[in-house]
Amino acid sequence: MATNEQEAAAVKLSELIEAFEFVSASDADEHLVYICKRTGQIISVADGLNLEDETDFPEDPDPADYLPVPDRRDLDLGRRTALAFVAEELPGSFDKAREIFSKRGAYGRFKHLLRETDTLEKWYAFEARASEAALRAWCEEVEVKLIGG
Repeated sequence: MATNEQEAAAVKLSELIEAFEFVSASDADEHLVYICKRTGQIISVADGLNLEDETDFPEDPDPADYLPVPDRRDLDLGRRTALAFVAEELPGSFDKAREIFSKRGAYGRFKHLLRETDTLEKWYAFEARASEAALRAWCEEVEVKLIGG
């Protein structure tokens, strides 16, 4: 049975993770990344940056054609993920971590705790796994096909 809707192109997981990190590295939507639903192309848009891709990109992208790549905040990968890490790796520091995240500037203090406990590298690995899992769930939710593992 034929449908009028063209099947969406697939996106490489590695490229999506790179795009997610790019978007997450900026404040106040300075860096935006979109997935072209028709081609699967990932398009970066950033104020003040000269990006290699000289793609014709509409100033006001149509949500029917372009899907914005979420950032860490969109996928709720901040406080909740950090506390899950502490519960797993540093259960004796859970109350301290919860206190850290009750005030502004928490991430810097959290990294200090991780350095003190020599768990910074474990945190980066945990955060990467959590980010990938959240991106996979997001892709399933918005019906983006992934290529690669």
